[in-house]
Amino acid sequence: MGLAVLATLVWSGSFVTSRALGDSVPPVQHAFWRWVIALAVVTPFGARPAWRQRALVRRHLSYVLLASLLGVTVYNTLVNQAGVTTPAANMGMIMAASPVLMALYERASGVRLGARRVTGLLTACAGVVLLVGLVGGGASFSSGDLWMIAAACSFGSYSALLRRRPEGLEGVSFLFTTFLLGTVLLLPVQLVSVGVQGGFTPTPGTVLPLLYVGIASSAVAFLAWNKAIVLIGPSRAGVVYYLQPVCVALLSWTLLGEPTGWAQAGCMALILGGVVLGAGAGRG
Repeated sequence: MGLAVLATLVWSGSFVTSRALGDSVPPVQHAFWRWVIALAVVTPFGARPAWRQRALVRRHLSYVLLASLLGVTVYNTLVNQAGVTTPAANMGMIMAASPVLMALYERASGVRLGARRVTGLLTACAGVVLLVGLVGGGASFSSGDLWMIAAACSFGSYSALLRRRPEGLEGVSFLFTTFLLGTVLLLPVQLVSVGVQGGFTPTPGTVLPLLYVGIASSAVAFLAWNKAIVLIGPSRAGVVYYLQPVCVALLSWTLLGEPTGWAQAGCMALILGGVVLGAGAGRG
């Protein structure tokens, strides 16, 4: 559980970073340089083990490519795109929908979740629906909300996929390989973004956040989360992941001055109520 908590807390800061850089660094470029930095960090530890296991990686290349696409190329790019228009607190609470998808995948694989956990997941999901439908005035989904829903689906699918990691493929080898392939998959879109939108100006206000997401939110948090999934499964790790909305809301209020109104507080209470209900992993 501790590894899942560590990853969740570190990732909370990355949502604030996505929001803070929304006006200064184009979303694709934010994602690309994040993974370049992460790759540089894990290369000294992962390149040699990955080379030793290259035959195993080739044998399961379709699996590794899908994990790279969902967890590296797509997920954080969608989060960054959402950060252009959606407050960080909303981003964190919408991401609370991803454990529901993790649980559905786990149930589809034959794991019985129990009535209490299912009720808790549904309660938390209701809080997410109310958040995106009511906080913005109830008229419609904002574009940022929709980007975040897509990101939640991508992350939930990635987390469920981790449980099927090929036997014998070491965690650090898998991390290095997915970071490398995910960055390569991002490269064509990065070139288009630079050509169309232009680059960004490297300043302490852009470089320091990128170092944070590259080192802490990528190298450290992904290694911790991937290990947690293997040890306790996506459904139990997903319960811990519900701590993230609270952390993001507090960080966005403290660092960005984003207001947290009664509607957001009510949605947060509903989400966390679902966590409390589902945390007792009874088999109902």
